[in-house]
Amino acid sequence: MGDPPGAGPLSERARAGRPASGDEPAPALAIPPDLDATLVLVRHGESEAIVERRFQGRMETPLSGTGRRQAQLVAGRLARPHASPALPLPEGPPLAIVHSPLGRAAATAMAIRDATAAPVPAGFGVDVPLRPDERFLEIGQGEWEGVLASEITERHGDTLAAWRRTPTLAWAPGGERLAEVRGRVLPGLADLLAELAGAGRPGSIHAPQVAGYHDAVPDHPWSILVGHDGVFKVLLLTLFDLPLERFWMWSSDLCGISVIELRAGRPVVRALNLTEHLAGLLDEQAQAETDARARSGAL
Repeated sequence: MGDPPGAGPLSERARAGRPASGDEPAPALAIPPDLDATLVLVRHGESEAIVERRFQGRMETPLSGTGRRQAQLVAGRLARPHASPALPLPEGPPLAIVHSPLGRAAATAMAIRDATAAPVPAGFGVDVPLRPDERFLEIGQGEWEGVLASEITERHGDTLAAWRRTPTLAWAPGGERLAEVRGRVLPGLADLLAELAGAGRPGSIHAPQVAGYHDAVPDHPWSILVGHDGVFKVLLLTLFDLPLERFWMWSSDLCGISVIELRAGRPVVRALNLTEHLAGLLDEQAQAETDARARSGAL
């Protein structure tokens, strides 16, 4: 079909004999050696743009009513992480709550901060520092931001298909390339890990590495990062030293929780995209739909 819009420069590199993958070489993430810590990733709640099925990128769009409820539920879960079923998190409050500056992420992060500040046993009873970081903004979607998904499919169907098939070779017109996203996420992640390293003590690879043996709750620092599905995809690829072509291998549901533990400087996935804390909301929505049908007389 020819080069998709936005992919031209990379195609020229390929014709010049340089890598055609679009996954430009990048410095490896410098994980502090012997780092024992935990990083929790939380995607923001549902936004009004999601309800309207619009591409978001960096556009500002507030949480919907459902999104605010999702934020409250994930906040309550993280404020009491060892309530059954326990999350694989250390004792004590998080070191920091870092978030994308976009409103939907900031509102979710503030809900988590408020819940963790609640007195014991509802929370930790401390004010956890809340910190925006522009390096974790969502992937810029250029001309697609604010546009209905149906319109993008109609007007830019080939480019959209190419983005979904080969994400390092195609992107939204005027939007960010994945290599550019990685270029800002990598130092942001490095700073987060360095902060955790400075707050703990060195671990050892000689500690048990297999879960399930009635292990004690970890005694090391942890932080929460509230952000976006796209940027989390790039962050996880960066953390695990995987190529950007695998962008679509990760997925984060709205207000889903993922837990990455660093064991002696080695990242380990402890939980990916947990959503059981949202079950009550789904039950409420199902009951509301049932009540609506009953009032309408529909079967």
